[in-house]
Amino acid sequence: MMVPLWAWAAVIVGLLLVVAVDLWIVDRGEPREFSVRQAGIWVGFYVFLAVLFGIGLVVWAGGRVGGEFFAGYITEYSLSIDNLFVFYLIMSRFAVPRPYQHKVLLVGIMLALVMRGIFIAIGAVALARFSWLFYVFGIFLVWTAYTLVRDHNKDEDDFKENILLRWARRVFPTTPGYVGARVTVRVDGKRMVTPMLIVMIAIGTTDLLFALDSIPAIFGLTKEPFIVFTANAFALMGLRQLYFLLGGLLQRLVYLSYGLAFILGFIGIKLILEALHGSGVPWAPEVPIWVSLAVIGVTMSVTTVASLIKARKGKAAAPAAEAPQG
Repeated sequence: MMVPLWAWAAVIVGLLLVVAVDLWIVDRGEPREFSVRQAGIWVGFYVFLAVLFGIGLVVWAGGRVGGEFFAGYITEYSLSIDNLFVFYLIMSRFAVPRPYQHKVLLVGIMLALVMRGIFIAIGAVALARFSWLFYVFGIFLVWTAYTLVRDHNKDEDDFKENILLRWARRVFPTTPGYVGARVTVRVDGKRMVTPMLIVMIAIGTTDLLFALDSIPAIFGLTKEPFIVFTANAFALMGLRQLYFLLGGLLQRLVYLSYGLAFILGFIGIKLILEALHGSGVPWAPEVPIWVSLAVIGVTMSVTTVASLIKARKGKAAAPAAEAPQG
């Protein structure tokens, strides 16, 4: 798939313009809470843009390319929802006031776009030169799927600080509380950082770890850097609005890790089989993109429905358990 330079430029400029309009509309004026209605409108708008872009790819480059984009977009969007749960834990851990949460998410998502762009460029070059990396990516995804299932029942109430975050806490003098949305403030003539900067470091470094999972996953669905980049970009756009739209629903998606584990395991096995097929192994099949798209779509649908049913049953059982025994 040869993508002309003007197409890359048009897509990047278009995405930047959309984000700029988003920032101008949402972030102007005093910090305020996101309403569910406002978040829903923005999420619907970004999903509509992604679908429109995918249809454009189908018309321009054919059904296979369009199918790869939709499979990659759904996978990255699903992984992003799982990431939002960790963001929720971080926000709770640092008690970020709700009017300032969208600013923290904005910084985290901008960092994610930059870091994933770098990872995609490195990954595309590396895979083109070293075909054995497909085996590494495949095994890594299968292992990631295993760890998701293994850690499903672990207590997720505590956020574990990484090395960079612990270093920042030790090095930077920090104010005891938030000072609006500011990241630095001068106290008695001394420059100090606020907890807002610490939270931004936590979000940014955590998303760096998420990229280590998501980039191999989408390279297991398509080898085209253009599709990899656009699927990631569209999945990340509108992510902060999705955070406020889902709200408490994040806590109810109890089977999400199982669904993501199945998808990552499937993509990992697909990568290994396709690498074997490319090496001339006769029994190793090539998995068509429509099968990948179907597996991803059905898995996320079943996972979501099953999670909501379990949450509803648990909510109905709670009053019964609390009722006085006569």
